[in-house]
Amino acid sequence: MNLTTLSVFALVALVAIATPGPTVLLALANGSRYGVRRSLPGMFGAVMSDFVLVGAVALGLGALLAASEFWFSVVKWFGAAYLAWIGLRLLRSNGALDLSPSGAEIGDAAARRVFAKSFLVAVTNPKGYLFCSALLPQFIDAAAPQWPQYVVIGLVFAGLDFAVMLGYAVVGARAVRLLRQRAVLWLDRSCGAALLALAGSLAFYRRSAN
Repeated sequence: MNLTTLSVFALVALVAIATPGPTVLLALANGSRYGVRRSLPGMFGAVMSDFVLVGAVALGLGALLAASEFWFSVVKWFGAAYLAWIGLRLLRSNGALDLSPSGAEIGDAAARRVFAKSFLVAVTNPKGYLFCSALLPQFIDAAAPQWPQYVVIGLVFAGLDFAVMLGYAVVGARAVRLLRQRAVLWLDRSCGAALLALAGSLAFYRRSAN
């Protein structure tokens, strides 16, 4: 894989990642509720899921989901239900937040919850597997060792994903500093509604659409 190929991949991936989806919406909501620093575990969770997706494509698991109606449905319905659950929780939010200096450090248990939420949202989305299965092989040189290429692609993809989520978290945190609790309530409700809409679209998603 040469630098030109990697640059084209990075551009395509950036456009796809920057398009509002479940993980960036969670980054936006976490940034507004907890601040940028305490929303970092969620970003790390989403980045970990990126490596799972890329590894799955390298192992052929993405092709399995594309071929198996059963396993595709299992992942799809679990992901849709989890998205809907998070969306409903955000819709029922009262806009409470804690950005005080005394709350600057997030506890281990809370950090694990934030991490797990973003990781599960991303790793249970079958669209991610199908998208990566369709996209990544186009940038792999079949004449060269493939695993090193997948490692490079995974690092680039994860780095871009982290940068985009960081940007969304900063936007959420700055909106809160300007408008305080009303902004958190508005962002929670907006992100909750968007996640419910994404859950609905995932529930009706069909492999034949790809």
